[in-house]
Order: sequence, then C-alpha cells, then structure tokens
Amino acid sequence: MTVFSPDRDTYIKTHKIMGVVAMALGFAVLWIAGNPHAWTGLIGGAAAVALRGWYLKDEELGHDWVMEDGALNGPGGRRVFLADLVKVKTIGSAVQLINTAGDKHLIKFQADPEATINKINAARSAVGETT
Repeated sequence: MTVFSPDRDTYIKTHKIMGVVAMALGFAVLWIAGNPHAWTGLIGGAAAVALRGWYLKDEELGHDWVMEDGALNGPGGRRVFLADLVKVKTIGSAVQLINTAGDKHLIKFQADPEATINKINAARSAVGETT
C-alpha cells in the first residue's frame, strides 16, 4: 500500500503563484478597461486567492490517494484501476490520471510529482501494464 498525500508547502507555493497571476490579471483587466484605480486589481487578486487558500486548506490537504490491490483510491469514492490507466502526467504540482474511458483525476499538491508518477508506473508494470 502506498499513500499519496498532499504536501502543505507545495499547497502554499501553488497558492502564491496563483496569487501573483490573479494580481496581474486583475490589474490588467482594470487597466485595459480604463479604470483609474487599476491598482485595486492587485489587492483583489491577492485577497481572492488568499481567502480561497485559507478556506479550502484543510479540505484539500485531507485528500489522500491510496494505491493498493491494483487500484488508486481517492477522495469522494474515486477509484482508478491501474490496468485502466492510459496516461499519467504532471500538471504543475499535480499528477493527472487518465483512464481508458477518458475520465481524468488529479492527485494534487505533490511535493515531487515525478516521483509519484514513477511509483504509479512501477505498480502498473507490476500488474502487466506499460505507459
């Protein structure tokens, strides 16, 4: 059994990056619209991401994925069989799982997404599947 837990530091780092992007977008939209107070987009973008990060932190950091018995079991009853995986790839700090039905799942906020992928692919190989 292998457990993939979200990393707190990665969660914070990801939200810092999202905050910078939101600040830039907020400023740009207001500036393009001709708003004389475009600087408020900086504050609004940062505040929105900070509030979101604070509000969802406990929930997001509690989303463990457990790999056992040829399947990945995630939050909300998600179950992905290793034999059904078509693609496993990184998206930022997350690992995306795509199965034969086209369903997509994210194992979010991994400190080392490549290590997570390597463990999943090793388990896939053990059940006779390749990437």
